[in-house]
Amino acid sequence: MIGDELMCRIDPAVYETALEERGCREMNFTGKTMKGFVFVSEEGTDTQKGLEYWVGLALVFNPRAKASPKAKKK
Repeated sequence: MIGDELMCRIDPAVYETALEERGCREMNFTGKTMKGFVFVSEEGTDTQKGLEYWVGLALVFNPRAKASPKAKKK
């Protein structure tokens, strides 16, 4: 969770479709959209079915997700 939003890492193949869902928006931390990452507001997770949908998408993709490279220590 970031603030009141759920952050999900999902399959980039379903990214565009997911953005059409209620309460979903693209993740943009640095001015650059991160395809495969979305924020979902309370509007999209306010029901058990809605929450299960987003958690399910993330869990399906999780085994195939590649870890981000570790940042170098300064």
